[in-house]
Amino acid sequence: MKFRNTFIAGASAILLSATGVAKAADSTQPIVIPLHNWSSQLVMAHVIGGIFESMGSNVEYVPADSQAVYESIRNGDVTISHEVWQSSMGGSFYNAMAKGGLIDAGTHSAATLEEMGVPTWVIDENLCPGLPNWEALKNCKDVFATADSGGKGRWLEGPQSWHGTLMPDRVAALGLGDDWTVKFAGTGAALWAELASAKKEGRGTIIFNWTPNFTDAEGFTFIEFPEYTDGCRIVDGGDGSCGSPKGWLKKAASYKFPKSHPAAYSAYSKISFNTTHIGQMAALVDLENLGAEEAGAKWLAENEAVWKRWTK
Repeated sequence: MKFRNTFIAGASAILLSATGVAKAADSTQPIVIPLHNWSSQLVMAHVIGGIFESMGSNVEYVPADSQAVYESIRNGDVTISHEVWQSSMGGSFYNAMAKGGLIDAGTHSAATLEEMGVPTWVIDENLCPGLPNWEALKNCKDVFATADSGGKGRWLEGPQSWHGTLMPDRVAALGLGDDWTVKFAGTGAALWAELASAKKEGRGTIIFNWTPNFTDAEGFTFIEFPEYTDGCRIVDGGDGSCGSPKGWLKKAASYKFPKSHPAAYSAYSKISFNTTHIGQMAALVDLENLGAEEAGAKWLAENEAVWKRWTK
């Protein structure tokens, strides 16, 4: 894309004049960046890739499963994972780290939450009195019933590869199984399509969402489930009734990365995106309908003061 190539070339010329020595120390082998199936991750992949390219590194992008990617990093097939969400990916991240070959490359400043919730207008219009307390769901299944829910209220989860049976387990553990069912969206984009159609039709909807995301500005309220504690999920020996933890957003890397690309790794270890940055990235795709590569280039061009300091 002409805009992106022109931007990267210009950025490279400026940065390489000041960092020629660092560039020479880095390997010419590509830095392999994974592509997952949600917008902020895809845009951030191209943002970070653009930063690496501006420093003279070669970059390659590969589709990857958001859970299996940590084994790929450990085995040397992928170089980094730049959005490691504590709630859904922390286990896979730490399991791979314990085996060796994967390192913790730092934490973004943005705090995270991954949870079921409703567009805030649902609460403002009192469609389900008592929300966001989860116990309100005992009395308003009809507000959230859909054509495919068999007369029950519906929770629309993300793709099942994200969390497995986490949400169906929770519905059962909370005693909501008679009145509620969990359906899985095929993609992250399907969640946003559901938000838009529910608003247009004026009907209630419960979907899986997360923060930081573009919906922070749009207005979204997470349901308040029983508090998360260590061991409360079924996979950890609990009954699965708990909500999700507020957590961190980390960066993973191959243990070889600091040695093969010392300048690029130094920049990567400094990168720390906040809630606003990540929401902006997602909005470029989900609201402005840009492709992830174009969105990454636009974000880089408009936020030089944010990222250039990390390359020094």
